[in-house]
Amino acid sequence: MIVYVLANFLPGVSVDGFGSSIIVVIVLAILNIFVSPILKIISLPITILTLGLFSFVINAIIIMLCAYFVNGFHVESFWYALLFSLILSFVQSLVGGLSAQS
Repeated sequence: MIVYVLANFLPGVSVDGFGSSIIVVIVLAILNIFVSPILKIISLPITILTLGLFSFVINAIIIMLCAYFVNGFHVESFWYALLFSLILSFVQSLVGGLSAQS
């Protein structure tokens, strides 16, 4: 649901429908499980050098990989992928924090 709303809110990100957004969530979960740890290990020196800010770049790369694999999900540029991943992480943290308090 969050992916669908964000894709309709951000101008550089689009999703064809609610079904495509469900597929995006599944593919993002799979990429975060398998690809993200590998990228984080490879980029550990630059992540330490940038005090952890390079992890935002890794998240944007994961979003762009997801857009490559899912036909109904389109991201225009790296910057939109970075913005999408930042807002998605913030909203997921907010929703997770609210659900934990209940």
